[in-house]
Amino acid sequence: MSSTTTTLPDAKKVGMVSLGCPKALVDSERILTRLRADGYAMSPDYAGADVVLVNTCGFLDSAKEESLAAIGEAINENGRVIVTGCMGEEADAIRAAHPQVLAVTGAHQYEQVVEAVHEHAPPSQGPFVDLIPQPDIKLTPRHYGYLKISEGCNHSCSFCIIPDLRGKLASRRIDAVLREAEKLVAAGTKELLVISQDTSAYGVDTKHDPRTWKGREVRAHMTDMARELGQLRTSENNAPWVRLHYVYPYPHVDQVIPLMAEGLLTPYLDIPFQHAAPSVLKSMRRPANEAKVLARLKKWRDICPDIAIRSSFVVGFPGETEADFQYLIEWLEEAQLDRVGAFRFEPVEGARANDLPDPVPEELKEERYARLMEVTERISAEKLKAKVGRTLPVMIDEVGEADEDGDIGATGRSQADAPEIDGAVYLRNVPETLAQGDIVQVAVEEADAHDLFGVISDQ
Repeated sequence: MSSTTTTLPDAKKVGMVSLGCPKALVDSERILTRLRADGYAMSPDYAGADVVLVNTCGFLDSAKEESLAAIGEAINENGRVIVTGCMGEEADAIRAAHPQVLAVTGAHQYEQVVEAVHEHAPPSQGPFVDLIPQPDIKLTPRHYGYLKISEGCNHSCSFCIIPDLRGKLASRRIDAVLREAEKLVAAGTKELLVISQDTSAYGVDTKHDPRTWKGREVRAHMTDMARELGQLRTSENNAPWVRLHYVYPYPHVDQVIPLMAEGLLTPYLDIPFQHAAPSVLKSMRRPANEAKVLARLKKWRDICPDIAIRSSFVVGFPGETEADFQYLIEWLEEAQLDRVGAFRFEPVEGARANDLPDPVPEELKEERYARLMEVTERISAEKLKAKVGRTLPVMIDEVGEADEDGDIGATGRSQADAPEIDGAVYLRNVPETLAQGDIVQVAVEEADAHDLFGVISDQ
């Protein structure tokens, strides 16, 4: 009696190049998770991939150029490329530049991407070969993760085409959001970064549809969500850091500040102010309540003195006068924001702002950008200098190798620092047992315009 052994073929491998914002990174994670469930393996390089996915960004012309360059590199290095993401809405432009691409799909079109992979690199093993479901794929380090709560946006800002790319606001069910957060924390995530196009508007489209969670009714509302996320605990029974991004300053944002003071939320808000001059905000089609915002910032700091406010601003918007720009500078001096990013206005194909009169010359944009950054760097340096002598909790992102004297350094972030976009805390002489994701108390010894320097406290 003879027996035969069936050997499964090697799994087809998929490579991924993910460009753009954290929301696109979450899309990449979801696509790869679905593909792995279908029996695919992931390739860390071009050479080992049967097909390469390029998740593109299409918000600015410069981002489109970067996306086209990334597609070209993938074609040159591998040859079998599927394009997805925001620039996927411009399939004709992609195919004109790179006619070799196998398929083009738009933003968050997960099913179409998976179908394209199946067509051009058919799975060799079939779904769930291992019978045991694999954990979701994460493209971020294990200790932090992005939690996307909605897609799209209901705003009609004149400089933005996000609603055209990603549609109107579409909120996820609150129980689905909380279940994903719980899974992330159980898997070792110590920091949740809540993202969307408009976090404050979460649930508006579903009339804040309530769901049962842990035996109680919870609304699809930013304040309910924030309160529930603050109840999560890591395996060490600590509250994870919960960081809110893309928060428009609607009145109900006031309700999350006490949660920060209580330690349920990380004392950090990312608010896209974009400008302060009323005339510019009107041209941008954004709410112009900058005076009330200043009063609210003061109130927030009274409630939670350690709150860090980050924002981004556009300089050189069409029609921006010197008086408008000076208004913005004076507003920033009063607002004393902790972290500020700035962008020179750049026309985006399809945006209404392109048709506005009085464009600002490029050299004037550059000059205003430099002036704004000089002011915000000075404010940042002063605020960080005030932290010298304090002891702060710091999450470790990277631990270095010992130098010739045996000293080991490490890089981390305080609660005022979001990964990739804010500053860092540099530690000297850390123990060799220190690991990525550890949260330690750090005595701050020095500061510059962006970063802190210190040592783990003996306390």
